[in-house]
Amino acid sequence: MRISELGINQGNVEVEGTITNIGGTRSFSKFGKFMSVCEAILTDDSGAIKLSLWNDDVSRFKSGDRIKLTNGFVNEFQGEKQLTTGKFGRIEKLNI
Repeated sequence: MRISELGINQGNVEVEGTITNIGGTRSFSKFGKFMSVCEAILTDDSGAIKLSLWNDDVSRFKSGDRIKLTNGFVNEFQGEKQLTTGKFGRIEKLNI
């Protein structure tokens, strides 16, 4: 699937792209569990979308990495489409 084809509230998303920018990490505690998140930009030849990287994924990836996201979810945050792995998705680094 291409980034330009992603729609809000779409689940079971499989997309490949390149991380072009990673923002600062925020850490917080929720339900007694320590969590961290950062916002990245994922691009392909059709467009770009914000990508939330959670916990271990924050340190696993860097700008320029080509990735494949499987079973992701598209939601809307502050009026913009945002891609996340949710509970069941995963991200893997692709060899170029």
